[in-house]
Amino acid sequence: MSEPDTKAKILKTAEELFAIDGFHHTSLRKITTKAGVNLAAVNYHFGSKESLLGAIFDRHLGPLNEIRIKRMEAVAALAEKSGERPGVEEVLRCFTEPTLALLHSDASTGYFRMLVGRSLSDPDPTVRQLFLQRVRDVLELLVDLLCQALPHRSRESVAWKLQFSLGAMSQTLTFQNHGPILGSLAKDKSIDDVIEMLTEFIVKGMEG
Repeated sequence: MSEPDTKAKILKTAEELFAIDGFHHTSLRKITTKAGVNLAAVNYHFGSKESLLGAIFDRHLGPLNEIRIKRMEAVAALAEKSGERPGVEEVLRCFTEPTLALLHSDASTGYFRMLVGRSLSDPDPTVRQLFLQRVRDVLELLVDLLCQALPHRSRESVAWKLQFSLGAMSQTLTFQNHGPILGSLAKDKSIDDVIEMLTEFIVKGMEG
């Protein structure tokens, strides 16, 4: 097996096991056994279990962050050129649409979505901090734009509302495949319908 193939296999296996069993309950030996590689390969390519998790986050969040930042920068530039404040929905869609697009590619992102959910709820700071380090700049830019769109709100108020919104988005990404928690909800909603309902919910919450 070539080095690129070995590295990709380790990443894929670790992502699955971290998502299912959690970071702290998954040993490097368990990863290498399932991946069919030796322990030295993990040390060679990644150096540590923390670096391996960081590489998984980078693989998904790198391209996603690039899309979100470009969209937000375009909205900011247009607002500056027109001399008008950006719209709340316009700003939020820069973040929500690329993120929720993960629902359309479940075959390649299902375990990653589970891992994000674990990262936000894991009581140990290691996993949470590795994740937040990679999204902090995006979230700060998002708060900046939302404050421009909502000049009558304090930055703290905007940040709290965004915190609630991220919780709703995370729950949708993590549990969408398992069906609704409430039995009275329709189970045949399309992913696009779910995305639109969630976006409307977040927009109204931010504006309220």
